[in-house]
Amino acid sequence: MSLYSQKFYRLLYDWYDSNHRVLPWRETSDPYYIWLSEVILQQTRVAQGLEYYHRFVSSYPTVEQLAAADEDDVLRLWQGLGYYSRARNLHKAARMIVESQKSKVESRDSLFPATFAELRALPGVGDYTAGAIASFAYDQPYPALDGNIYRVLARLFDCDIPFDTSAGKKHFHQLAEQLLDREHPRQFNTSIMEFGALHCLPTSPDCTCCPIRDFCQAHATGTVELLPVRKPRPTLRDRYFSYSIYITPERKTLIHQRTAKDIWQHLYEFPLVEHQTEAEWQAFQPSAVNGDLSPLNFRFSTFTHVLSHQRLHARFFLMPVNELPILRDTITVTWEDLDNYALSRLTIKALEAIH
Repeated sequence: MSLYSQKFYRLLYDWYDSNHRVLPWRETSDPYYIWLSEVILQQTRVAQGLEYYHRFVSSYPTVEQLAAADEDDVLRLWQGLGYYSRARNLHKAARMIVESQKSKVESRDSLFPATFAELRALPGVGDYTAGAIASFAYDQPYPALDGNIYRVLARLFDCDIPFDTSAGKKHFHQLAEQLLDREHPRQFNTSIMEFGALHCLPTSPDCTCCPIRDFCQAHATGTVELLPVRKPRPTLRDRYFSYSIYITPERKTLIHQRTAKDIWQHLYEFPLVEHQTEAEWQAFQPSAVNGDLSPLNFRFSTFTHVLSHQRLHARFFLMPVNELPILRDTITVTWEDLDNYALSRLTIKALEAIH
């Protein structure tokens, strides 16, 4: 290790010791808990992810219990967090782990994959997550590249290559390998990740009191605010949805489960009509049911819900009816039982507005 590296690491670790947040997944080396936290925190703020982490640890304290759970229960526990493929992959990976280790009579820690290659082979685990688990749980010398670390690296090396391209990811991985403290990889990854989250902020970072400012090439060239660089964002696809919320005097309603390979697969929502154009959506009126529905006894709420590549325009028609219609692929539930189903985030927003 060079003197340059020794000084850099010491300054970074001293900053971490004085400024870090106390988070439960940092207080353990259990790979199952660390894996849970890493999957939950993908595309999720720590404040929100913390609540879900506690939910999963409480409901499924071991990987065996998660593997034995019903997928609908896992999705319902994940409800509101978004990116539901993460939950499905989490459940699938738990089952793979348990199935592959059935013949072994070992402790729960050894049940979990312990090498980068084994971790990388799990559904939903990419290079970052595998590296994070390998370093945080086993203190193995692998870089863990999340958005915060990309930002710190871009500024330390004054790198304007878009980090979210294939070439950029490869280049930043090389920079991370170059900077990694191979004697203390867990401490290094934890410290630099926290430094990016709390100090080297996306906008207006306070460089005047930065402990590693002397090592920052972007600070020297005045390019801190310009980094990191992303590739141009894709144009959002607009979609137009009309939902029918039928409600009887007995507070019964209809929902259906999305089964197509589309957004919110396996989640539940109210009966849906998707329109091809905005004009068609604007002109839509819900159909009469058993002759007791008129334009005077329903109301609607409109929402815009933005996903990574789609912008959803949705109307929810709340319609009191004496009897529920017979609609294909729907099930009848009471209003109170809706909490027992994993609902899309858009549906939850509508229910919150209705209440």
